[in-house]
Amino acid sequence: MDILTLDQLPDAARLLGAGQVVAVPTPRWYMLCARAADPTATSAVLRAKQRPRTKPLLLLLDNPATAETLFDLSADARLLTGGLWPGDLALRLPWKPAVEPVAAVGSPALVGCPDGILGELVALVGEPLAAAVCSISTPAAGDADHPALTTGQVVVFERTTGAGITAVVDGGICPHGRHMTIVDCPAGASARLEREGTVHSRAVEAALAPAGGPHVG
Repeated sequence: MDILTLDQLPDAARLLGAGQVVAVPTPRWYMLCARAADPTATSAVLRAKQRPRTKPLLLLLDNPATAETLFDLSADARLLTGGLWPGDLALRLPWKPAVEPVAAVGSPALVGCPDGILGELVALVGEPLAAAVCSISTPAAGDADHPALTTGQVVVFERTTGAGITAVVDGGICPHGRHMTIVDCPAGASARLEREGTVHSRAVEAALAPAGGPHVG
């Protein structure tokens, strides 16, 4: 597995475009990424995590406008993408009827539009990526299996699992060690806060203020 510097993000993008799996840092933790449209690559991510296909991957977009072309966005979804994307918010979105869902992502899809290093990489690749935390997934995970917060921990993950990660982008230590916030956005219905994470529920409420806020419970 190669260790790439931040200056080598174009190299990471080329590897992803060629169907390889690359580990990428975020403020939360390192993520395993692959081309969403490449079934072989997404299968490699699922296999590395020992994750059942019933647990779909996260879909990463390069900008909020891409969501308009792929998904049936409610009024609340548009407020959230306009107010909190790019960032650490994930939206559960229904595909447009004319769009074929990405198999590894499922339907409805869990969709993010990242900022920072990962956002730069998605833009360089020029197409959506599928991603998941660099760790063994539940229920296979043991008590000692934690998400990778450093490049060294990604190296250990690769060594112990034989995950087949081609490269890791070295972004130093990921400080947050927390999940993304998830908001469910059904078509034609109010948004619902599904899980609070790095984006505070009050930030979600603020973004939704013109529509009255999500059903937080």
